[in-house]
Amino acid sequence: QVQLVESGGGLVQPGGSLRLSCAASGSIYSIYYMGWYRQAPGKQRELVATIISGGSTNYADSVKGRFTITRDNAKNTIYLQMNSLKSEDTAVYYCNFRGTITSYWGQGTQVTVSS
Repeated sequence: QVQLVESGGGLVQPGGSLRLSCAASGSIYSIYYMGWYRQAPGKQRELVATIISGGSTNYADSVKGRFTITRDNAKNTIYLQMNSLKSEDTAVYYCNFRGTITSYWGQGTQVTVSS
């Protein structure tokens, strides 16, 4: 089992920045895929950014150039640095860790972009 705890959400003005964190504990040795997803009210959950064990990253077109996913292996933590935030980035953000046959989700953290 893997437990994920997210933090860093909040209210920010358009153009502002936030950094989300997702700390993992438990049996993380099998994890090879880590990512951030988001779900806005009335919409499906969508991929935001991913990073795999080799370090390769992938981003949704809507966040390319504004968001950066990183990881700290020593702390078993991934981060999502979000810059130039827009109102359409408002959503609950979830982290996701995957092994070969397992998938774990964090509890979600609310990000609200509003003036």
